[in-house]
Amino acid sequence: MSRQNSVSLRSQRWFGPDNLRSFGHRSRAASMGCTHEDYDGKPVIAIINTWSEANPCHIHLRDRANDVKRGVLQAGGFPMEIPAISLGETFQKPTTMMYRNLLAMETEELLRSYPADGCVLLGGCDKNTPALLMGAISMNLPSIFVPAGPMLRGNWHGSVLGSGSDVVKYWSERRAGNIDLRAWQEIEDGIARSPGTCMTMGTASTMTSVAEVLGFSLPGASSIPAVDSNHPKMASLSGRRIVEMVWEDLKPRDFLTDSSFDNAIATVLALAGSTNAVIHLLALAGRAGIRLALERFDELSSTTPVLANIRPSGKYLMEDFYYAGGLPALLRALAPKLDLGARTVTGKTLGENISSAKTYNQDVIRPLDNPVYGSSGLAILRGNLAPNGAVIKSAAAEPRLLKHSGRAIVFDSYQEMNARIDDPALDVDADSVLVLRNAGPKGAPGMPEWGQLPIPQKLLAAGVRDMVRMSDARMSGTHYGACILHVSPESFVGGPLALLHEGDVVELDVAARQLNMRISEEELSRRRTAWRPREGIFLRGYGRLFMQHIQQADQGCDFDFLEGTAPVPEPEIH
Repeated sequence: MSRQNSVSLRSQRWFGPDNLRSFGHRSRAASMGCTHEDYDGKPVIAIINTWSEANPCHIHLRDRANDVKRGVLQAGGFPMEIPAISLGETFQKPTTMMYRNLLAMETEELLRSYPADGCVLLGGCDKNTPALLMGAISMNLPSIFVPAGPMLRGNWHGSVLGSGSDVVKYWSERRAGNIDLRAWQEIEDGIARSPGTCMTMGTASTMTSVAEVLGFSLPGASSIPAVDSNHPKMASLSGRRIVEMVWEDLKPRDFLTDSSFDNAIATVLALAGSTNAVIHLLALAGRAGIRLALERFDELSSTTPVLANIRPSGKYLMEDFYYAGGLPALLRALAPKLDLGARTVTGKTLGENISSAKTYNQDVIRPLDNPVYGSSGLAILRGNLAPNGAVIKSAAAEPRLLKHSGRAIVFDSYQEMNARIDDPALDVDADSVLVLRNAGPKGAPGMPEWGQLPIPQKLLAAGVRDMVRMSDARMSGTHYGACILHVSPESFVGGPLALLHEGDVVELDVAARQLNMRISEEELSRRRTAWRPREGIFLRGYGRLFMQHIQQADQGCDFDFLEGTAPVPEPEIH
């Protein structure tokens, strides 16, 4: 699309014709102080902003939207900020995952129904990133992503604190009686010191890194701390670039390929990133019309080392990662494992984007010949407990637990787990396998981050800090431990996890990729015949829609009617 061919701009269907309907559009623009010169023949850029006071990770995005607008105006575009639902990981219950698809639908419909030629997506907190990208891929207008950025490092008594990871660590010590209430409150006041997302390699930084390596963000954008002065510069540059992308007609499905997704998986593995990325990448690939199998994560895991020495699997935090060179430096180190010819929003290839990247601290970003771990440790397990797969991040677990058998201690709900876990009479020891079920996509509902089951208080007091734990739930990317997640099919729909009895022996063998319960096929069949489904809790509204259409974890938990690349009909302008 040439700059002279402005009549082909999508927005001109709203503003261009000499008719009654366009009169209404132009007159209402005038009521906001705009003139014809503001938008006539110029790309209209929708700024989809997930700012909200219910989402502290995004509290600075109101300012970043203004930075984006500045860039759009400088490049000769017309910015139009549109608020969207914000998925606040901290406050929204039972889980933002229940609303990821709602934000994806909203993003797609905002872009479809308003006069947008291209869009800038503002987000970063966990599920916001995949949701925004899912909607943008489906609508397939020129799109660029501006990540919220990680917050500053936490601090307590001179010790560096990391989101989530240190919360779990010190909460275990508090439950064990090793720190008092005053110390706990000091940690509370010192762990979150600025706007931005978790500063560990949790789901937020994992997914903004995924957005960047898939090609949706400017090089280095995902690593910049939220309050660094380079962050508003990046936002402004993104505003400038999206206008150019409209004229170039560069759309998401023009640069998303099988290789792009292999690059994203390899990057997640090299970062020792969140297990949540497995579900989100499956959903993103489905929106792009790309068939991505769960086994692809396992295949790449065996050949991809961990190069980022970042908590929860390493030592440092995102601020250190940025100073060490950020994602471009990691991608340069990982280059032999990547397809450097993949295209990006810059109009250049991934290889061109990272060609000048340097690593400034080789303990934070390791070279291939000195990795943190020789392989990523992300494993896809199968067996009679998980015929459609389960996920474990072995790099975050105690190695002794990676081949393990133990008696199952089974909790049928999160509420039951909380009621029983610290009961002195609970028949549990360090070799037991803690099991939570009815916590999957339909069972919870929404598949909350309940997968890091707490260690019983009496075992904490005895010095136990890790156990094998298993569920059909997810786990926060900031957490750690020998946690088997995403067991599929989930127990609520009659998956084998629903047939496990307390006292049954669970066998885990990560090297063999096996997860089984030690019972006969005959007994399993008998239990399956006796199993009865539970009632869902939603009788109306979005919850009912969710329960009717949500797919299982191995399919990305998208709605069955949203996956794929069916054309999006343009609205009638009348």
